[in-house]
Amino acid sequence: MDVIWDDRFEELVRRSLPFLPPSEELRADTDLTDAGLDSLGIVELLTSLEQAYGVRFAEDALTRETFGTPATLWRALSG
Repeated sequence: MDVIWDDRFEELVRRSLPFLPPSEELRADTDLTDAGLDSLGIVELLTSLEQAYGVRFAEDALTRETFGTPATLWRALSG
């Protein structure tokens, strides 16, 4: 999966992943739930991303699938 995001995105996502060690690569297909992203974390991450990028996620993007992997989240953010 060739998905490239910026450092700010990776930093914000990593803050929401308590089970992902800092030394472990955040891959495009990393399961965010397995890495510790829970429902409260989704809300906090959503808010952080909207503020950092000056965007609003579309209603249809507010799904568990969107927050499933960094790749799906990046596509929703940058699309």
